[in-house]
Amino acid sequence: MLHFLNHIWLQLKETGWVFTIELRRIFRDPGVMVIFILATLAYPFLYKAIYWREQITDIPVAVVDLSRSQESREFLHRWNAAPDIKLAYTCASMGEAEQLLRDQKVHGIIYFPHDYAAQLADPLGQAHISLYCDMSSFLYMKGIYLSCNQVMLESMRNIQIDRYEQMGMDKEFAWALVQDAPYSETALFTPTGGYGSFLIPAVLVLILHQTLLFGICMLGGTAREENKQLFRIPGRRRGWSALRIVLGRAAAYFVIYYALAAILLIALPRLFDLPHIGAVGDLLRFIVPYLLATIFFSMCVSVFIRNRESGLVLLISSSLIFLFMAGISWPKEMIPDAWRYLSYAIPYTAGANGFIHISSMGASLWTTRMEYDTLWILTGVYFILACCLLFITGWLHERTERQQSLAHN
Repeated sequence: MLHFLNHIWLQLKETGWVFTIELRRIFRDPGVMVIFILATLAYPFLYKAIYWREQITDIPVAVVDLSRSQESREFLHRWNAAPDIKLAYTCASMGEAEQLLRDQKVHGIIYFPHDYAAQLADPLGQAHISLYCDMSSFLYMKGIYLSCNQVMLESMRNIQIDRYEQMGMDKEFAWALVQDAPYSETALFTPTGGYGSFLIPAVLVLILHQTLLFGICMLGGTAREENKQLFRIPGRRRGWSALRIVLGRAAAYFVIYYALAAILLIALPRLFDLPHIGAVGDLLRFIVPYLLATIFFSMCVSVFIRNRESGLVLLISSSLIFLFMAGISWPKEMIPDAWRYLSYAIPYTAGANGFIHISSMGASLWTTRMEYDTLWILTGVYFILACCLLFITGWLHERTERQQSLAHN
């Protein structure tokens, strides 16, 4: 029994030694400190500054009114009252308006045909309005289209009431007939309806993932450049130390990043006034498997990094891919099956979706069980894989040393 306890104590002592050494390596490396601390805390403020304005206002629009009627002027008056758009130019032809659009002086065109008023006056007529939007930014299209659609629905309601009155109906009855199914519009999960509230929560999770990946790869590349053997513990054989080395290094990263994750995923959404209706306790528990899965995933990748700069290439090339593959900024149904299945192997996919479900949508940890369980599964898989890769790396290094020693002799 005493021998067993001594063995356990030795294992814990070696793991603690690795933990201490890894913390020392982190805090003595200025580049890693910049990535782990400065970049992790600075990037959210940079993104928030970029998306500070949730919506675009006063979007310039050109008007081509061939009808020149009271009805078309009334429509334009109502539309111009919307905060999203500004009727900047009145054109005599579509050619003139198209040139303004090419020159980026306007981001939309509204066209009234000659027979617009006549069709409205005809009880069986159907009036048409053509709307052209600048698709260089979907924010322009969103502001122009939605504001015009609201004015059009209101105008259609008034036109229907007028036609019912012309048919001899009472005005109150006509109004009730038009308002047979009243509705109210409520913006769910993103009250402002802006792009920042939609994207920044997913970006916060991505920042944690990518800075961890980059920092761990930098540490691995630096160790190989300096010919340091990360798989060895003094006094122990390299292979049998893999488990304790992986646990010790992971604990060092986890201690630092759990505090950073609490700041990014709990404090900053409240500071930035992002959606944050989830329970803090659920978020704190959800962070644990997300960080562990990301740490072990990054340790697996770092085995193949041969120099310090390679991590930067990996960071730049993978960030947008991970963001799209997670199905946040691009509909998951539009992603090819092969890429969608591959995304499940990336901790960020389950982490981003789970965080948005809890923080932005108010889901509980139980209703986010699929993402939560997926992260624990990834944690186990990548932990075993990291231990195996470290064992193989140590075995190959020892074999190479043995062969060189034999050749020297």
